[in-house]
Amino acid sequence: MKKHIAVVMGGTTSEHAISIKSGKEVMRHLSQKLFEATAVVISSDGWTVHYADQQILLTIDQFTFDYNGKEIAFDAVFNAVHGVPGENGDLQTLLEKVGLPYTGCSAEVARLTYNKYETLEFLKPHGIHMAKHQIIQKNSTWSAAHIVEDLGLPCFVKANKAGSSFGVVKVHKVEDMHQAVQTAMNEDDEVLVERFLAGTEVSIGVIQYKGEVVVLPPTEIISNNDFFDYAAKYEGNSKEITPARLSDIQLANLRKAAKKVFVSLGARGFSRSDFIFQGDTPFFLELNSIPGLTAQSLLPQQARHVGIALTDLFTDMINSCLKNNTFEA
Repeated sequence: MKKHIAVVMGGTTSEHAISIKSGKEVMRHLSQKLFEATAVVISSDGWTVHYADQQILLTIDQFTFDYNGKEIAFDAVFNAVHGVPGENGDLQTLLEKVGLPYTGCSAEVARLTYNKYETLEFLKPHGIHMAKHQIIQKNSTWSAAHIVEDLGLPCFVKANKAGSSFGVVKVHKVEDMHQAVQTAMNEDDEVLVERFLAGTEVSIGVIQYKGEVVVLPPTEIISNNDFFDYAAKYEGNSKEITPARLSDIQLANLRKAAKKVFVSLGARGFSRSDFIFQGDTPFFLELNSIPGLTAQSLLPQQARHVGIALTDLFTDMINSCLKNNTFEA
């Protein structure tokens, strides 16, 4: 009998539309022989199940829905939500309470990795290289001059908890710092400021596949814009080269660092991490625990390069979460 899989997509942040694209791509690649896939769309207006050409409200605390007087449940959840609630741990916490298996990392790991600053601080003792950085809290007192003195110019101002380059500004002049922080604050109540690193930028996927941690070929990012912003990621304003043009020692160092980040953080299923090279050394930027799965996204490109079809990867992820489910409702 087919397993009934809820493909959860959308979310309540600026990444909603991108997550919908990712979720639709997951639906398209799930094996119809093995699974019955149903879309569950999260928005600020509610959680709706798209079933039998109807939109039905989800009973959130049970993660079930009513169809023609019958309560219908799911066997597992494929989490394709970028941002809140899929990447910050809220969805995972709900599913753990219900006892429903789900793909991707745990609630605890999601909460950690959604916070860029806490992720960097967590990885420091593990010998992961990273740019010097500071955190600004909403309504706190801070000095643009002191930040520039410490981190230099240009520097990056980022919403601490956001993805898809929303709320990211590259600051070239000290007088632009306040506006950049305000832009980031529109996405989150904390702002991460990082020293600018000039070098080759790469993004690398790490997956769990057939019981092994597999490091995928990295993608080199060449943005036509000032940096790899939203337009560069999703509107074709960048060049993406897979595999990245790295030396043997650079590639070896990157693969080691990417796997170490994945394992140290306790990631699960799949992730994508961003790095910038300083010489032969990769400097870690951030980890995305629910990487984009659209046609333009990097992880699918990397998987295809080593002959891993998305259908096979998604099947393995769902089977793994079903097999390893230890939650109690």
